[in-house]
Amino acid sequence: MAVDALDTRILRLLIEQPRTSVREYARILGVARGTVQARIDRLERDGVITATGPVLSPAALGHPVLAFVHVEVTQGHLDEVGDALAAVPEIVEAFSITGGGDLLTRVVARDAGHLEDVIQRLIQLPGVVRTRTEIALRERVAHRLLPLVESMGRGAAERRPGGR
Repeated sequence: MAVDALDTRILRLLIEQPRTSVREYARILGVARGTVQARIDRLERDGVITATGPVLSPAALGHPVLAFVHVEVTQGHLDEVGDALAAVPEIVEAFSITGGGDLLTRVVARDAGHLEDVIQRLIQLPGVVRTRTEIALRERVAHRLLPLVESMGRGAAERRPGGR
């Protein structure tokens, strides 16, 4: 989906000031409230905006340990294992992957012992062959999309006839 300069500005505001009203976004941007609302609606409809709401910190919720657990699955059991992973609350994300393993999960835990308990629970799931765990030491780049959005907005401006 093409994101133009106004979309980029709207997305920046949504990321940086998520509790601001559409009316205030319109004032800041110098465009009509209806224009901002229509753009937000289109961005949601097109799947660019996938959720609204607070971003929670697992560490602040008492789960400061972050690990990435690779899960190797018996052939033909990927869907079953994926469904079973969804029942483990400490798994905050899971992806089918290529390379070493079939699934990559992002797991949070209270401490090393709790992480071991979660991994043991995964190993016991029918269809799981083995796991490999990597513990994150420190976050170096927080989850972010604004730089990507801004680069797309710049690219769209550069592709227009006459540049900016």
